[in-house]
Amino acid sequence: MSHAASTRRGPVGVAVIGAGNISKQYLDNLTTFPDLMVHLIADLFEEAAEARAKEYGIAEWGGVDAALNHPDVEIIVNLTIPAAHVEVATAAVNAGKHVWTEKPFSLDRESGLGLLKAADAAGLRLGCAPDTFLGAGLQTARRLIERGEIGTPLTATTMFQVPGPEAWHPNPAFLFQQGAGPLFDMGPYYLTTLVQTFGSIQKVAAVGSKAREVRVIGTGPKAGEEFTVEVPTHVSAVAQFESGASSQSIFSFESPRPRAGFVEITGTEATISLPDPNNFDGDIRLWRAGDEEWTVIPAAGPSQGRGMGVLDMARSIRAGVPHRATGTLAYHVLDTMVSISESMDSGTFVDVESSAPVSPALAEDWDPTASTL
Repeated sequence: MSHAASTRRGPVGVAVIGAGNISKQYLDNLTTFPDLMVHLIADLFEEAAEARAKEYGIAEWGGVDAALNHPDVEIIVNLTIPAAHVEVATAAVNAGKHVWTEKPFSLDRESGLGLLKAADAAGLRLGCAPDTFLGAGLQTARRLIERGEIGTPLTATTMFQVPGPEAWHPNPAFLFQQGAGPLFDMGPYYLTTLVQTFGSIQKVAAVGSKAREVRVIGTGPKAGEEFTVEVPTHVSAVAQFESGASSQSIFSFESPRPRAGFVEITGTEATISLPDPNNFDGDIRLWRAGDEEWTVIPAAGPSQGRGMGVLDMARSIRAGVPHRATGTLAYHVLDTMVSISESMDSGTFVDVESSAPVSPALAEDWDPTASTL
């Protein structure tokens, strides 16, 4: 899709739909980036939208239609529950708005493809979390790899292992339902990082298991309540990339020992350990052949947090250049996760039909706090 430069000038207008927990992390940044102007908070529960708007000094609040019909809003930031992501994003596209969606992009291929086609036909942009790969940690690692510090990247190992969110989350049942579980909830961070390193995934194979059918809420007003587990809570997946590289990944809610954020990429000359792909910052470690300990390399560049992808999209709209955390990338990650699920069911390798180009690197001096529009 070609992108003409926007005829509008000045900060890009934004409305947030969804005033839940994650909205605070976004609004902490969206309200401080000079190139963005948050006009409105919307939610099905308008009192929640009002409370969040007042908390951040945002002038307007209301229901979903108030955001979709706002004349100064160019980007809808869609922070609804996963099951509503495509419905809200499609309504925004139909209203002539660009859309940034919290992950996952969709819960199935059909609705995700439909959204991509609708946006393309309307000449509108789709963006999607995670934008963590734009943070200083993963961008610094990318620069090291592209500079040849590990030679040719060959393989990767990623691990996300925790006891399960029911221990700390006051309302965790949705994390164990279709479209969630450790694969769909945490997979986007790890798989996006791998795709940004190796390129598109060509085929996958996986096995999955479920330690128990029922779990118990451990904290909050619902503590002691039981809920049903619908999806595998331990997933072991291998992927082969179009480049010939391969990876192995564990996504688990079944490990008494927490081990999150483990990403190691091995090349012909060295192994590089990346920071947690769920974060925007963190040191990089390098182990060259013959070394006896890691070389620690600090991250360089911006690491403000969630919302960096929205800002990159906004600046790209004004400039008429591609943005980085695209719907195409998010759909490829979704397609990969669905393929992993199908492989667990079938016991066979599953081809991943979609692909996504590696996004352009972010300049080390890219400054979210600068006023550029």
